[in-house]
Amino acid sequence: MFEKIKECIESYNTIIIHRHKNPDGDALGSQIGLKNILRANYPEKRILCVGESSTRFGFMDDSVMDDVSDKDYEDALAIILDTSAKALISDDRYTLAHMTARLDHHIFCEKIAEVEVTDTSFESCCGLITAMAVECGWELTPIAAKSLYTGMVTDSGRFRYDSTTSKTFMLASHLLDESFDIGDIYRNLYVDDFSFIKLRAQFVLKIQFTDNAKVAYIYTTYEEAQKYGVDSFTLSRGMVNVMGEIRGVEIWVNFTETDDGVLCELRSSVHNINPIAKKYGGGGHAKASGATLADKNAAMQMLNDLIKITEESV
Repeated sequence: MFEKIKECIESYNTIIIHRHKNPDGDALGSQIGLKNILRANYPEKRILCVGESSTRFGFMDDSVMDDVSDKDYEDALAIILDTSAKALISDDRYTLAHMTARLDHHIFCEKIAEVEVTDTSFESCCGLITAMAVECGWELTPIAAKSLYTGMVTDSGRFRYDSTTSKTFMLASHLLDESFDIGDIYRNLYVDDFSFIKLRAQFVLKIQFTDNAKVAYIYTTYEEAQKYGVDSFTLSRGMVNVMGEIRGVEIWVNFTETDDGVLCELRSSVHNINPIAKKYGGGGHAKASGATLADKNAAMQMLNDLIKITEESV
């Protein structure tokens, strides 16, 4: 499965790794993991990473991005990770590269690169990259293994989501052979500043329910968002799962007004909500997707579409 992308990697002396905007643990983990794998197995090559920084996952080793100039893209291979659509890529200079490739585990939305490996059977992009390392016979490093394991943990919901398979645990076991500190990962994932805990409590109080009580949602206006004093990623993806463990709720969605539109984070424990995300220009996974809408009217239309899913399944 990875023959063509391996050939690309071996054909270029400069490789620049991209991932999606507002990086989560899987985006950063796959980026850091691939960077360290390639540096260890191809020490003669320049392996660089680009994208904005992450506050939430800043604890990850080697998470500071490289200083990359436009000139670096000349005769370079750009690899895009964990991204289903062009609009989501952090740093659009990948278009300057001589060759492009993509590794992704999301439901296919559009072709992004000249060489693509997409496989939705993986719980995370980190799992996909781990499989590539195994197939290609590449050696791991402790930092690479720890980063990839972090992404697998976060994108599988700590191995709770139904995307988790026996393959997930087999690949995780392979990573654990590198003897990194697994406790350090969980200490950082399960600890929050008191200010974040208070914010989460405020969002719990904002939860609303549709008439059939099967869809929960939160709507944050632009004015409210400014008062919280945190970034939009924290308000949108960071808060969506405060609704995730309410008995009887089958779908939950978090709407956040920003300068770029209304960010929508959709989740479900039962239904495939990806078609709704794609209908509104977004994408993702069957039970975890996102989109950006023009205004509140569009958000309410999306909410009605989500209600219909729960009604049609009765």
